[in-house]
Amino acid sequence: MRAHASDRLSEASTYNLVVLLVGANMVKVVVLPILFATLLFSTALGEKPKAEAFGKTAAGKAVSLFTLKNDNGMVAKVMTRGATLVELHVPDRDGQLADVVFGFDDVAGYESADNAYFGCTAGRVANRIARGKFTLDGKEYSLAINNEPNHLHGGVERSLDKVVWDAKPLDNKYGRGVRFSYTSPDGEEGYPGTLTVTVTYILPKKRNVLDIRYTASTDKATPINLTNHAYFNLSGHGSETIHEHVLRLNADKYTPVDDTLIPTGEIASVEGTPLDFRKPRKIGARIEQLAKTAALGYDHNFVLNEPESDDKPNLAAILFDKSSGRRLRISTTEPGIQFYSGNFLAGAKGKDGKVYAHQSGLCLETQHFPDSINQPKFPNTVLQPGEEFTSLTRLSFSTDADAAGKKSPASPKKAK
Repeated sequence: MRAHASDRLSEASTYNLVVLLVGANMVKVVVLPILFATLLFSTALGEKPKAEAFGKTAAGKAVSLFTLKNDNGMVAKVMTRGATLVELHVPDRDGQLADVVFGFDDVAGYESADNAYFGCTAGRVANRIARGKFTLDGKEYSLAINNEPNHLHGGVERSLDKVVWDAKPLDNKYGRGVRFSYTSPDGEEGYPGTLTVTVTYILPKKRNVLDIRYTASTDKATPINLTNHAYFNLSGHGSETIHEHVLRLNADKYTPVDDTLIPTGEIASVEGTPLDFRKPRKIGARIEQLAKTAALGYDHNFVLNEPESDDKPNLAAILFDKSSGRRLRISTTEPGIQFYSGNFLAGAKGKDGKVYAHQSGLCLETQHFPDSINQPKFPNTVLQPGEEFTSLTRLSFSTDADAAGKKSPASPKKAK
């Protein structure tokens, strides 16, 4: 499904963004309550997030880091290289803050071989394209093969995770944010069309929510599939495993894959498989059943169930960590979500010297389906000139103490 939106918003539509959803066989108008919509287009009322030096790339380009903080103590840090989420500090049931995403202390770490797309914006086309080839408007395009024998996450040298984006800090009475923008020239990483992309992170002042909004336009037909590739461990990054985390996915179906993790084109039921997370299940309970498959664990695209309402993003996933009480709820306008259980993590040292062990972090990547450009039965991923691609993913954090109606500490404590 492709979403398009006008940027013309009145003050009366502070909480609503009218979008036109275009599918293979339908067109419908919906209203999404996007808290940050006015923030993107209004005059700032407070102090905007300031840029801090985060180092330089190997090519000598300066990279900046921005800190977003809300009234509850939640903190998000984002950087210009790859429009990347670097840190995300959220409270546990006792108000203790911990950084729950993987990353590095400087740019050098993100440019190293240890970086497994930590926190980045993946694209132009996230996930895999079979054998790095597709045909569009009668022309065949060839892309880099960087996940043998396929193309992965937009390429090798100039994919969206590896370039330095422009940044515009935002602030008003609803929250703080940063809008990153980048123009990818025609032919970059083999893709057609000059693509103008924005990624906006917004942290509302009164709620423990991080909104990630994407927009894109092109001057030539081109495939697009954008996602954030954060690795989560709700016990705190560097914790030993995610096997005890409990996951629920709002998905009755998934897309089976071949031995190279390319979808076969089938859409199958999760019933009777280790992929059935329709009810909350511990991630480690059945993961060994997948250890000898091509995925080496969980690395699957789930087809999200149809939304119950058109006036808000669709529930995609709920992740819970009993040890800390932290709960993450993910909602999105995307039709799918990739659950990846960190099968290739192998002990890299990240922020604060923390070790990222095998399956110690997981990704929940909201997206269109893998290899959609070569799968005519999958939702469309081709963006045409004159259209605007828009997408929203919302990360909402709470604790089991909130659910029990207990009063949260007035001031969250910093992690030890």
